[in-house]
Amino acid sequence: MSDLLDAQMAHNEWATEQLLDACAALGDDQLHAKFEIGIGSLHDSFVHLIGAMWVWTDTLGQRTPRPWIDEAPRRSIEELRAMHRTAAADLASVARLGPMEQTLTRERQGKVTSYQRQVILGHVLTHAMHHRAQMLNMLRGLGVNPLPPSSMVEWSRAGCPAR
Repeated sequence: MSDLLDAQMAHNEWATEQLLDACAALGDDQLHAKFEIGIGSLHDSFVHLIGAMWVWTDTLGQRTPRPWIDEAPRRSIEELRAMHRTAAADLASVARLGPMEQTLTRERQGKVTSYQRQVILGHVLTHAMHHRAQMLNMLRGLGVNPLPPSSMVEWSRAGCPAR
């Protein structure tokens, strides 16, 4: 890929898929095990990561934001995978709807804030990376070995695969 944003979005999707694959072998107790890091469990971290993608994607698309995804229903890895794939495709579809310097507004809890399109995209991608690092530590705590690949270098070595 010659475009950095396209590469980052493809890597973001691939790296999260690697974690989903690693979690597919876990039992329900492991998926919901509580850790003193990040959101607290692998399941809730996936829900948070996907929910944030949806909310920010709605901002990028200048649409009414979807309601926040609730952690309460226990979702299977396959449900989370389907939600993630939908969110990633949606993000890719709105990422370039305007110039990177375009200012977009977001309303949250009655407060309106403004961000440039490029800032939102940078945030979405680094936010996901941040939580994936926490999830790798959760997997380590559960004794998963080897840990799934997740870095952009590992993605490149894997041939820069798309979904």
